[in-house]
Amino acid sequence: MRLATFNVENLFARAKALRDAGQPALTAFETFNRIAAKPEYSDDDKAAMLDALQALGVLVSTRAGRRLNREQFETAWAVLRENRGDFLAAPDDREPRIVARGRADWTGWVELTVEPVDEQSTRMTARVIGDVAADVLCLVEAENRPALVRFNDELLGGRYGHAMLVDGNDARGIDVGLLCTAEIDVDWVRSHVDVPDPGRPGKRLFSRDCPLYKLRLPGGTDLYLLLNHLKSQSFTGGDPDPLRSRQSAEVRAIYDRLRAAGATYVAIMGDFNKGPDRHDPKHHPTLEPLLDPGTPLVNAYDLDAFTGLYDARDEGRERPGSFQSCTLGNRLDYLLLSPELAERVTAGGVFRKGLWGTPTNKHPPSLWTVYEDLTASRHGASDHAAVWVDVDL
Repeated sequence: MRLATFNVENLFARAKALRDAGQPALTAFETFNRIAAKPEYSDDDKAAMLDALQALGVLVSTRAGRRLNREQFETAWAVLRENRGDFLAAPDDREPRIVARGRADWTGWVELTVEPVDEQSTRMTARVIGDVAADVLCLVEAENRPALVRFNDELLGGRYGHAMLVDGNDARGIDVGLLCTAEIDVDWVRSHVDVPDPGRPGKRLFSRDCPLYKLRLPGGTDLYLLLNHLKSQSFTGGDPDPLRSRQSAEVRAIYDRLRAAGATYVAIMGDFNKGPDRHDPKHHPTLEPLLDPGTPLVNAYDLDAFTGLYDARDEGRERPGSFQSCTLGNRLDYLLLSPELAERVTAGGVFRKGLWGTPTNKHPPSLWTVYEDLTASRHGASDHAAVWVDVDL
């Protein structure tokens, strides 16, 4: 059977603010939500929230001063929802002002607006998944389960008998899902979405979730999967590394508990959002509990059977990564295996045919082969390649 992980960067719709040009909007989104949750708003809090609303396009700057954007649904990175109570007073002849004194005065939020993913890109994503032909596939950045089911039914021809996704902590619609064939039974799933963050009292640890699936394979063997999308490298909200370190430590702790309870075949799959140290490839900053020497987990990239780091056009040059330019520092997508599972790996590799490379490139990559009809960055399946292994179970 084949296991694979693939960050698809959404299937049908993606938050506008996730585009590169939207990074200030992502920062504003985080700032607004953090302050809006406070029980009381100071004058500085209100000023910061107004600035965040302007950065999101909910408010616009005019000659007469700051005004509410009446076309925010069409033009803004986000929309302001006020479901109960009053948060913002925005008369036409005066600058908007925040009238809520704190969280108890209103119920609402800022919601990121979405835009359709390029249709050719969606079809290219389906093509990659079809060609990888995994029996068990971890999908990173899928928007929701209905989208996953629709994608499977309409673009994959119902290839998979199970499409599972548990909503996580990210409001942008970038969750972690699972597709597996009908011959495999999904015995149970356990979410870790509410695990508290020891480094941030009152906050949740995982940026999305770390769902644990127990699968029953056709021969009766149990396979346990931990699916992950760890903290991004964006500095939105501060240095991301300490949070990712705590996340990887908890993933390792979940793995250790599984093993202590008798689980034999375990795989940790997904986008870890951090590559090895380029000066010391055996060191993985923030991912030490999972990947550094001494870990009980086996990195699929290190297996002799994992030969798919080369391409016919490489002329012997290795492309060790899985993201954009596929350098070692861009090795973000991983399959980590329990020792018993690693012993049963018969092949593995990185599938890059739907990967254009760095989005700013005007020409297709020269170091790996892409589909002949992939002629522009916007039509690529994703900025990530799929990573896979075959295991004899």
